[in-house]
Amino acid sequence: MTHRFPIRVYYEDTDLAGIVYYANYMKFIERGRSEWVRELGVDQAAMKRDEGVVFAVRRVEADYHSPAKYDDEVIVVTRVESLTGARLVLQQTVERDGDVLFSALVTLVAIAETGAPARLPAVFRRKLI
Repeated sequence: MTHRFPIRVYYEDTDLAGIVYYANYMKFIERGRSEWVRELGVDQAAMKRDEGVVFAVRRVEADYHSPAKYDDEVIVVTRVESLTGARLVLQQTVERDGDVLFSALVTLVAIAETGAPARLPAVFRRKLI
């Protein structure tokens, strides 16, 4: 399963050189993950309200390959790398015209509102299998 989410690079995303500020790639991939989950039909607010479970980023391994620049249209690509009962690992890239500009391996975990580890909700896991 691959999800693609387009983003236009605005002036606010760049530094003085007109290239995307490094931390903004984290925002881009967060948006990509949020839209991917929404497209799966998972309502994260309802999941928190009804099951008391939320997603948290546990780990990010990131590589910057080439800069995105002001007014570029980039695509955030999200793919499932692996899935366990309580952990989801995603491969995410930010691409421009098929070239990978940024790549990240993102580990998500489920946690209860208390902060304790929790299992990924079954409804969510079923959508990924």
